[in-house]
Amino acid sequence: MDMNIQKYLAFIKTVEYGSFTKAADALNYSQSGISRMIHDLEKEWKVSLLERGRAGVKLTSDGLQLLPFVKNVCMEYQRLQIQIDDLNGMQSGLIRIGAFSSVATHWLPNIIAEFQKDYPNIDYELLVGDYTEIEQWILDGRVDCGFLCLPAHPDLETIFLEQERLLVILPENHALADYDRFPVTELCSEPFLLLEKGGKSEISEIFERWDLNPKIHFTTWDDSAIMAMTESGLGISILPELSLRRIPYHIAAKELDVPAYRNIGLALRSRKTASLAVKRFLDYVQYR
Repeated sequence: MDMNIQKYLAFIKTVEYGSFTKAADALNYSQSGISRMIHDLEKEWKVSLLERGRAGVKLTSDGLQLLPFVKNVCMEYQRLQIQIDDLNGMQSGLIRIGAFSSVATHWLPNIIAEFQKDYPNIDYELLVGDYTEIEQWILDGRVDCGFLCLPAHPDLETIFLEQERLLVILPENHALADYDRFPVTELCSEPFLLLEKGGKSEISEIFERWDLNPKIHFTTWDDSAIMAMTESGLGISILPELSLRRIPYHIAAKELDVPAYRNIGLALRSRKTASLAVKRFLDYVQYR
């Protein structure tokens, strides 16, 4: 979707819900993404569109005058896209996606649900694997696009999506569970459960960067298994924040006292040669 139209939709939904957070939920974007898009509009148009307050947001007088025009532009754009898609065969198609488990669980359902509202006849194939597998699937043409930890193979085109924190997980009754931040040196003090498969992960890179030699007792690419073992007191671990949404396990999650994150991106062989369905899908992913 055109970048300006995305910003217009963010403006419309924020006014409708009176909240950046609720607009983000409705559009399946991040709250910071919604706020950034509206800030960009205000900067571009040199006006203040919204008043921010504890009770939420509301239109300024300038915003009130501009809102009807923004709505008309979005409506006409949607009609234009429908005509273009009809001409280019978007009445059917297949999008093949590679993803690691946390993205497949927490991002893709909302992205696909939103995409399907506009393109109900598109089908999907999802392959779930680790970063190395997904990268190879893209290079081999097995999938059209894939979610990866950046940087990726130099032959791939990539789109940065989000910087995600890596958090230490430990049993709720752990002696350090009440600490605001977990000391990185304490990662070596007890058994460690490593989320890794095949190539070196961003977690192993933390150990190398800080010259640590943890007592790795278990290695797997199944984050649920690691959380269950942590809950049972078998060790501690580090997991991406996305993996810790809506979990049933009784564990504590803490930031490290040193910077720890991963950069999530979407990769494909070439935008130029991608199908129209894939190109449209990329737009929905970027502003989920």
